[in-house]
Amino acid sequence: MATQYGISGTTARGISASVEHAVAEGVLAPGAALPPVRGLADELGVSPGTVATAYKELRQRGIVVTRGRGGTVVASAPSVASRRPPKMPDGLRDLAGGHPDSALLPDLMPPRPFRAGPRSHRGTPRLAALETAVRERFARDDVPVGHVAFAHGALDMIGRLLSVELRPGDAVAMEDPGYHHLLDLVTALGLRTVPVLVDDEGMRPESLKEALRAGARAVVYSPRAQNPYGGTFSAARRDALVAVLRDAPEVLVVENDHAADVCGAPLYTLTSGGLPRWVHVRTASKSLGTDLRWAAAACDATTQARHDGRMLLTSGWVSHLLQETVLALYADDHARVLIGRAEAAYRERRRALLDGLASRGIAAHGVSGMNVWVPVGDESAVVNGLRSYGWWVAAGARFRIGTGPGVRISTASLVPADGARLASDFAAVLGESEATYGG
Repeated sequence: MATQYGISGTTARGISASVEHAVAEGVLAPGAALPPVRGLADELGVSPGTVATAYKELRQRGIVVTRGRGGTVVASAPSVASRRPPKMPDGLRDLAGGHPDSALLPDLMPPRPFRAGPRSHRGTPRLAALETAVRERFARDDVPVGHVAFAHGALDMIGRLLSVELRPGDAVAMEDPGYHHLLDLVTALGLRTVPVLVDDEGMRPESLKEALRAGARAVVYSPRAQNPYGGTFSAARRDALVAVLRDAPEVLVVENDHAADVCGAPLYTLTSGGLPRWVHVRTASKSLGTDLRWAAAACDATTQARHDGRMLLTSGWVSHLLQETVLALYADDHARVLIGRAEAAYRERRRALLDGLASRGIAAHGVSGMNVWVPVGDESAVVNGLRSYGWWVAAGARFRIGTGPGVRISTASLVPADGARLASDFAAVLGESEATYGG
């Protein structure tokens, strides 16, 4: 068995290094099962405790996960691998990537020749004018602005905060279904995900309460444009969630408002509810360009100090040239017009697909944002079926923790006429899959 999996070693460190090497080289692919502890111990001539210690280290480092009776398997996005998503086959329409429509994004040009000068970027990590602009934007949405931080994108900030606040093995309450990169990030940090069910209004209060009872020390969610389900908080849902979190003052509340400017929904933020530990994160990637690896956050004083303290020891600051570019785009009239057009277009395109599916009796979700989530009986059958019609959509498995199967369709570039055609093809594929797989 050890030979089959390429695992060797006589110490816990040696065994874990062997597994890590096999994963990094692709010999052990995501989802591959590792041998049972006792079986591998017998094969290598070591004690079961040695193998168990090796597996524990691999779990803590996000390389493997344990599935109860399903054993230990390589994580779906192991932290030692640098693999990209599978390449889309030629000739297909990409509705899986989740990207904004490039035609609705401004050109990214540095605003002017930029010289660093004698100042210390570590001493002045945030441009004062950009920080002022960020505070004004947050304040318009009732987000408290006493403390502000910048980072290299939302995932960068969230990952840094979780690594500072939590320790391997700690639990994080996550949306289910939820954003696959966040789910992978939490696993890679050696943390445990505790699922919180979502609906068209976002996280469900009773499910969040259960996650907190299970020991979650942080909660990560989107207040609108939830990815992939599309849910958005109502005022009533916001109030219900705040009431739940007030009973858990030690929990870090992470609000990921990733598509704020173009999501087509108002913000009902939990951060205005008087919670002690919180952060509200926004990026410019959906509205101004995916190459703008920048995020701004409002947060409580402790969270800002911990985030900036860790950042000071690593990258130190976000490029001032990048900050100047964002600031110029914030002030640019043409960019503002494009953002308005994008928000309207994304709403129209999303609704066109939802209406087309509904007219054919297909239930789907997407009240805000740039994605539509369609529950299905067999993800593979639907993905492969739509591929035969020229569409490339995302199987829901990578977004799910424990909820039922579905597919995610990115609608940002799907004009209404194409949405109607996709809905028709979707209905045809469902009919074909029922005939093939028995419903």
